[in-house]
This record gives sequence, structure tokens and C-alpha cells, in this order.
Amino acid sequence: MTPHPQRRRRGEDRREQIIDQALESFAENGYHNSSIAEIAARCGLSQPGLLHYFPNKAALLSAVLEYRDRLDYDRLGMSRQLRGKDALQQLVRLVEHNMHVPGLVQLFTVVTSEAVTLDHPARHWVINRYRILETYLAGALEGGIADGTFRPDIDTPAVARQISAMMDGLQLQWLLDPDQVDMAELFRTYIDELTTQLSR
Repeated sequence: MTPHPQRRRRGEDRREQIIDQALESFAENGYHNSSIAEIAARCGLSQPGLLHYFPNKAALLSAVLEYRDRLDYDRLGMSRQLRGKDALQQLVRLVEHNMHVPGLVQLFTVVTSEAVTLDHPARHWVINRYRILETYLAGALEGGIADGTFRPDIDTPAVARQISAMMDGLQLQWLLDPDQVDMAELFRTYIDELTTQLSR
């Protein structure tokens, strides 16, 4: 039997609340140091009440990471393949936006660091995310080569990895010392210099 629309809406609202609170907990404490009981308490739920929506902590982490992915893919415009300089400037806008959502940046940094261990439940997500981003960025660079904006001799996968590494490194430094590290300005300067190097 289909749930009543109002009951379904309440269930969806509760799921969103749980994901929001889990995101904060994972960002603050890491995956292993967060507990279902603590996240449930943040939501005003019992532990069995939370498990009604998510069967275990790994499923909850998966929902949190999917939520973060949707936000990033929308902001990056990954539903369509941007080309050349447009794609690089979109990355600058993404980094600028990330300075306004430190919790999401912290979540990504913490989970990515933890996922170097073989048994971490987010390991596949992290590896896959880097591969997707590399493919997207390499495609953007190849688009710039095709339209004559960028030089034809670019090793596009290598440059894509360099861009990703720069983003991650700046995020880490910014989280550690936000008053001294202007992540957006440093990344904008890097992309401007990289664009000049790649251009014909």
C-alpha cells in the first residue's frame, strides 16, 4: 500500500535531518569515531528509530556521500561537458563556493583521508570520485585542444590529476588555517597561470 503523501513527506524530512546530522558528525569526528547512537541523539531519535531509515552506519555514510556528490556535480555542471577555459573557470567558482560550506569540505577531507585504509566503507566512493573527476577534467582539456584554445601536446590525464591535487591540498591547508590561507584566491591564481601555460 502506498504511504499517505503527508506521512511520506514526514519520512523524507526525517531522512534529510538524519543525513544533515550524520554529515556534521562524520566531518567532526570521522567515520569510525561517529556512532549511530550519537547521530540518533542529535536528531531526537532512539537508535532503533534511526535504523528504521538507515539499516547501519555504512548505509548512512553512503547516503551522506551521495548527497555531497549531487551538490558538487550540480555546481560543477557535470551534467554537461564544459570545454577548455570555461571548465577551468567553473572549478574556480566551485572552490569559491566551498569556502562557504566548510562542513562539506571537512567531510570530504576527513573521509578521503580515512579511506586510504582497505576496510573503510567509503574507499570505493573515494576512488570512483577521483576517477570521475579525472575523466571530466581530461575531457574538458581535450575539448580545449579540439577547439584550438589549448596546445595539442597536453597530457590531459596528468594535468587533470594535478588540478585535483591542488584543490585537495588547498582545502586541507584552508581547513587547518583559514585565517592565513585564502583558498579561493590561491586556486584562482593557479588556474589563471595554468590556463596561460596550456594556451596556444
